[in-house]
Amino acid sequence: MQIEYAKVSALGDRKDNQDRAAVVASNDAALMLVFDGMGGHSDGARAAETAIKVVQDLFMAATQPIFDPQGFLYMALARAHDAVVLIGQDVAVDFRPRATGALCLVQEGGAFWAHIGDSRIYQVRNGRVLTRSRDHSHVEVLIQEGAITEEEAQDHPMRNFVECCIGGDAPVPDMSITQRMGLLPGDVLLACSDGLWSGLSDNDMAEIGAPGENNLAANLKALSVKALAVNSPHSDNTTGTALRWLCG
Repeated sequence: MQIEYAKVSALGDRKDNQDRAAVVASNDAALMLVFDGMGGHSDGARAAETAIKVVQDLFMAATQPIFDPQGFLYMALARAHDAVVLIGQDVAVDFRPRATGALCLVQEGGAFWAHIGDSRIYQVRNGRVLTRSRDHSHVEVLIQEGAITEEEAQDHPMRNFVECCIGGDAPVPDMSITQRMGLLPGDVLLACSDGLWSGLSDNDMAEIGAPGENNLAANLKALSVKALAVNSPHSDNTTGTALRWLCG
């Protein structure tokens, strides 16, 4: 399996960075992870840190390629949720640590996505966004119902209202897990927190796939800088992991 990958995480106009991200790769599989600690709750950074460690450990302990990718992603997010619930068990429910998260498992010429909340995954091919994940948010429901457009969602007063997340209440939250998404050489996958995609169009996001050898890190950094500029002076933590599929 031949891939190129990169990571970026910027503070933005916040006092601390509550995002956590990683790419873990072996000869047979790679896992992209992004967790965004929810700033309105205590210990958002600890929630993201706890979740990413749980998932990384599960992936590194698993035989690769993963036999049941969808089952693995469900189990990983469920265990991450349980671990974050545990660290907040002595805190009033409204103030417990919480996070959103996105995972992308790449193996055997395909990708499987899983996410909770408004951390996103994009697939970029030939200079355009082929598809992206759909947020668990009130605004996303309005978009899907045709009540508002993608452009109107950018300034909607409830754009930051997330309907499910990791942590908080004990029951496992709703999550979205895809079927296998086929990859072609040159395809780029991007997993990111809302601080990266907020304020940017699909055309902006597609810039992550600009061609060129060994330029994925530069593309990701440029996208982060654009997001920070667009959202200034109220930019959020801006975090993403990117992976270009070459062959395998």
